[in-house]
Amino acid sequence: MRARRIRMKPVIALVGRPNVGKSTLFNRLTRSRDALVADMPGLTRDRHYGEGRVGERPFIAIDTGGFEPVAKEGIVAEMAKQTRQAVVEADVVIFIVDGRLGLAPQDRVIADYLRKTGRRILLAVNKAEGMKYTAVATDFYELGLGDPRAISSAHGDGVRELVDEALDLAFAERPELAEAAEGHDHGTRIAIVGRPNVGKSTLVNALIGEERVIAFDMPGTTRDAIYVDFERNGKPYTLIDTAGLRKRGKVFEAIEKFSVVKTLQSIADANVVVLLLDAQQDISDQDAHIAGFIVESGRALVIGVNKWDGLDGHARDRIKHDMERKLQFLSFANVHYISAKQRTGIGALMKSVDDAYAAAMVKLPTPKLTRVLQEAVEFQQPRRAGVSRPKLRYAHQGGSNPPIVVIHGNALSNIPETYRRFLEGRFRDAFQLKGTPLRIEFRTNKNPYAQSNE
Repeated sequence: MRARRIRMKPVIALVGRPNVGKSTLFNRLTRSRDALVADMPGLTRDRHYGEGRVGERPFIAIDTGGFEPVAKEGIVAEMAKQTRQAVVEADVVIFIVDGRLGLAPQDRVIADYLRKTGRRILLAVNKAEGMKYTAVATDFYELGLGDPRAISSAHGDGVRELVDEALDLAFAERPELAEAAEGHDHGTRIAIVGRPNVGKSTLVNALIGEERVIAFDMPGTTRDAIYVDFERNGKPYTLIDTAGLRKRGKVFEAIEKFSVVKTLQSIADANVVVLLLDAQQDISDQDAHIAGFIVESGRALVIGVNKWDGLDGHARDRIKHDMERKLQFLSFANVHYISAKQRTGIGALMKSVDDAYAAAMVKLPTPKLTRVLQEAVEFQQPRRAGVSRPKLRYAHQGGSNPPIVVIHGNALSNIPETYRRFLEGRFRDAFQLKGTPLRIEFRTNKNPYAQSNE
């Protein structure tokens, strides 16, 4: 068994006064994906995290609330606190100002604060569409943050160049970001994620064994991930640590400090994610947000409901009902009721990890896919859309991890979501796809190998 520290995606924080266009830029960078919202105790709903990509370079973006760094109390002070934390987590900070309104006193205060942080800062003058650069930039030179970059977060002008420059700075600051992570071929990569105090560290210790000391003592940060290679029943795995393992004598001291950045990083790099829930608490919005990000990322998933041993029948029924109501979109995943402390149910959970990864990497033969599609259409045809009824002709696999089924035919642009879910169920049943998201894409064209019967 060995441990490695891996540097992962660069982190870009968007900072500025309220209403300067941070969220609009964030949505453009992350393609309006449903960001993981940090609304846990000590965090606010005004700090969002999402993944973006420019070319072959992925990154994590942080959207912060309006920044009032001198605020002392109330919600504004809390927003300032969260913005300062985002700056700490970031490799590069994009400071956004409003080109229409011009330089504001608060911009000077924020600039003074940012200069003291030692972070790489890029100054972006937003809402600059239709304006001459000299008119936009002149006022902002006095902030002493270098050349202002004129952008339009609403229309996209200058955004690609801005992010390219931010990533160049991040890679220059930390060259190891550009290095491919080594040693990832040890085995299935597993990320155990969940909100604080659900028992992640206890489960980690149960998997790798508290008595088996890993010889490392690395100071971790929110931008690092600890990879622990281990074997279970002769099979190799790599655990991506989000619980914060630290060596302490012959056991691990687990630091249950929730890091959104580290959670996103580990989900993105995992083959299988174990979402750990606390059976003694109701399903929270944060549980659902994390689950949503796992699905959006296309990762194979196993759900572990921890602390099951301490519940009576009524309490067990309550948590099952709560999961059915709030996490119904995870019905594709196996659920295991476990006790990490007593080490019960863990063997079955790991069997589901293996099964989920196998399902994510499955090969789907075109003849069988097409046969399942045709049987589904015979059982239930899609509703007519306008003047024509959609005709689904054949299907093939378009990718794996997660599996993607591409369906070709005519008039497929208006297939309803209910019919998509119906087809997903048929494919899942036919190929026993348990534990992995399944993507279905519709393409309107004709099979070049088949004669039209119209």
